Amino acid sequence: MKIIKYLFFLLLIAVVGGAAYVAMTDGTFQLEESKVMDAPDELLFNTVNDYKTWEQWNPWMADSDDLILEYSSQTSGEGSSYSWKSESQEDGSMKTVKAAPFSSIEQKLSIIVPVVDEIKNDVYWKFEKLEDKKTKVTWGIKGEQGFMEKLFWMTKDSTVTESLRPMYKKGLVKLDTYTQEKMKEYSVNVDGITEHRGGFYMYSATASSIKEIPEKTAQMLPSVLSYVKQNNLPQTGMPLTIFNEYNETLGTAIYSSGVPVREEVITPSDSNILCGSLPKQRVVKTTLKGDYINLKEAWEAGYQYIEKNGLVLATESPAFEVYRSGPDVQPNPAEWITEIYIPIQ
Repeated sequence: MKIIKYLFFLLLIAVVGGAAYVAMTDGTFQLEESKVMDAPDELLFNTVNDYKTWEQWNPWMADSDDLILEYSSQTSGEGSSYSWKSESQEDGSMKTVKAAPFSSIEQKLSIIVPVVDEIKNDVYWKFEKLEDKKTKVTWGIKGEQGFMEKLFWMTKDSTVTESLRPMYKKGLVKLDTYTQEKMKEYSVNVDGITEHRGGFYMYSATASSIKEIPEKTAQMLPSVLSYVKQNNLPQTGMPLTIFNEYNETLGTAIYSSGVPVREEVITPSDSNILCGSLPKQRVVKTTLKGDYINLKEAWEAGYQYIEKNGLVLATESPAFEVYRSGPDVQPNPAEWITEIYIPIQ
């Protein structure tokens, strides 16, 4: 009997000592992973900020086929949230408590774990703008483990950070892949025959190889826009590029980039910003929604339409592009809108 009491006493000491050890163990933890992505900070921020996109790149969602998701009426920005239930994973929820465009997001994560009860942690995102439209994305989590949570992880072969790190790395890779695929989406639509109203425009002209056109127009348009603003000229339309000569055989082009204005402007003789005019004319209009790398396909679609319908080109008038939405206002290339106008007789 004394032996049993002695053993019980030893067991009690071990339990009390173990509990004290667990209680005194530091339960704070923090984990973060970073990845440089070839996408604008605004696009990546907007993607992470909208919980509806998480189904496409969140690694835990990909690893479970029985998740039941519920979204609040607001799915992006401060106050947005979603929750999930699953037989194979713990139930939980997440809420955005702070969103600072386009630099950071702070979220509250709550997970219901049997025995351990509810676990609450802080999740955070940082978006660091780099050169060449690249962004360093950092995804982190931090928290303070309670007694049962510390005891739970003591029974495991790894710590909470060691367990989470592979998933965070996987999530960033999936986010990068998802974003790249979204940026590649595009559509070409031949709108058909219409009439372009024409009008005056301020422009800067140059000649270059065809492959240099995007780079050159990106340089010329800001100078024209600056001239228009400095001289208080009313801008009446979106930026455009007019192709005065386009030689695919030689791979060269002569073109003008500028913006429409209300009336004719007489510029100084030494000015590199000039005023031109487009006539009111019949055109075949084609719309590209997507990156400029798809412009060649859009132009070909317009010319194919002209040939298929027996139309005749008005060779005395140059074809031109109008940029309804571009990188200056829309970070996602898939949302850029370019209209192509090919004059016909």
